[in-house]
Amino acid sequence: MPEPVGDGVKWERAGLVGAAIGVVAAGAAAGVAIERVTVGRSVRRKAQLALDAAGPYGSLRGQPGTAVAEDGTELYYETDEPAEPVPEPARRGWRRRREAAAEPAPLTVVFCHGYCLNQDAWHFQRAVLRGTVRAVYWDQRSHGRSERGRDQAAGGPVTIDQLGRDLKAVLDAAVPQGPVVLVGHSMGGMTVMAFADQYPEYVRERVAGAGFLSTSSGKLAAVTLGLPAVGARAFRAVAPGLLRIMGSQAELVERARKATAELFAGVIKRYSFGSDVEPGVERFAERLIESTPIDVVAEFYPAFTEHEKGEALAVLDGLPALVLAGDKDLLTPSAHSTEIAERLPAAEVLIVPGAGHLVTFERPDVVNPALARLIAHAADSVRAPVGDGLRELAAAGDAQPVYGG
Repeated sequence: MPEPVGDGVKWERAGLVGAAIGVVAAGAAAGVAIERVTVGRSVRRKAQLALDAAGPYGSLRGQPGTAVAEDGTELYYETDEPAEPVPEPARRGWRRRREAAAEPAPLTVVFCHGYCLNQDAWHFQRAVLRGTVRAVYWDQRSHGRSERGRDQAAGGPVTIDQLGRDLKAVLDAAVPQGPVVLVGHSMGGMTVMAFADQYPEYVRERVAGAGFLSTSSGKLAAVTLGLPAVGARAFRAVAPGLLRIMGSQAELVERARKATAELFAGVIKRYSFGSDVEPGVERFAERLIESTPIDVVAEFYPAFTEHEKGEALAVLDGLPALVLAGDKDLLTPSAHSTEIAERLPAAEVLIVPGAGHLVTFERPDVVNPALARLIAHAADSVRAPVGDGLRELAAAGDAQPVYGG
């Protein structure tokens, strides 16, 4: 194949760097040698469309709503309401009895997604939990259907603390009353920690449980990303500046990312999963990450090296909790989950053998029952009702092999 010349060289280089850097922050990483896929682009595109049609992941929708962050950014969320386990003729009377008894508001589970994903990343959990409990799924600023961060559009930095305040805005809009369980994956878990750090009184009054999946309370600057020590140090040295340059050339880099999609897909697979997954699941992850603009990738990356929220976990100590990670996670290694668990000694801890960063995609058979147990435990602690389906799911999980501990 002839070597590209002129602008072609720039595009090829920008594409390789853009694919690698964009994925490292998202749930994949840079600096890995990947063989070129020899399938033509038109053939590959047809295969992608076939996978998208065969596995309609991310298609679940709820009641839409919008919260407004402190800087005016509109944050999109959706609510799944629990099914009412009473026949229609008795429903009006049941409601009157409930109002007369002044029953508390139902438990609500709020799901916070990871970096370069969106609320659809919870598809495999949402599919089994819907109808059993009230749940809110939201898109972090600049992700999914939420508005591009207005502070960032004006040149301001992203901080994990700001994401914690965004979560507060979503809670105020979507869950004005009743107990709450907060669940976060990767950046979403960091968002929950930042929220707890800034709103300890809210936690004491309203939060009934917390789940931390594939996340970290800090020390992310020391993560090697599965690279040799020299490569990891080199990456940390050049990544911030390179990302700034790429963010300023977003249009060029986006075009190059598309031109090098086969490399991009290979990096996603390696750094998102620890084992082989169905092609449709792999494609789903690829589609979510590809949808995040490179300038958003660039804006968020520096916030992770500054994230240090280990002390904030004390606010959540004593509540029902879940700490879960894959032991092949190269982005937030399972040792980081172990450190979180040490600060939450009452938590259920699951380290899933063979799973990578997107353990929620890779092992829903383990993740879903664990989440159901967390929600059921939290509901019992505040005497809130949940659907029978959730308890059945939690009980089914008891038959799973024990992972970690």
